[in-house]
Amino acid sequence: MKTAIEGVQSKPLVRHSDDRGFFMEILREDDALFGRFGQASLSMSFPGVIKAFHYHKRQDDIWFFPSGHAQVVLHDMRADSPTHGQTSVHYMGEDHPYLLFIPRGVAHGYRVLGVKPATIVYFTNLAYDPGQPDEYRIAYDDPAIDFDWTTRFR
Repeated sequence: MKTAIEGVQSKPLVRHSDDRGFFMEILREDDALFGRFGQASLSMSFPGVIKAFHYHKRQDDIWFFPSGHAQVVLHDMRADSPTHGQTSVHYMGEDHPYLLFIPRGVAHGYRVLGVKPATIVYFTNLAYDPGQPDEYRIAYDDPAIDFDWTTRFR
C-alpha cells in the first residue's frame, strides 16, 4: 500500500563517506519542504512498539529515523484533499535515510521494525504548547483507518 497522499513530500539524504566515517546533512533552511522552524525533538522506541495515530490542525511535521527501522503509516484526514481517506506506508530508517514531510491534517504513526530500538528526530513548524496542544489522537486500530500492522511473511 504505497498511495501518494497530497502534500506529503520526501527528501533523500546523501551520505558522504570516507575512511573516517560519514557526514550527512539532514535539514537546511533552504530546503523546499522546510517552512518555519518551531521545534526539534528526539524520541526512542523499543522493538515492536506502535505509536499511532495522531494528527495536527496547525502543525506540520518532518520526520527522520537516524537509527533503527520503522514502518510509517499516513492517513489523509483532510476533507478538502483530493487524497482524503487514503493511506500510505513508508519504510524509513538507517538503511533508507530520508526526510518525510507530513502536512497538518494527515494522521501519522509508526511501528518499530527489527530487533533494535528506533530513534526518530522530528521537526515541527510550531513549538509544543502544553496549554493548547495541537494534537488529536486516533487509536492505532481505528476501524475508520483499518490498517493491519502485522508483518506479512511472503
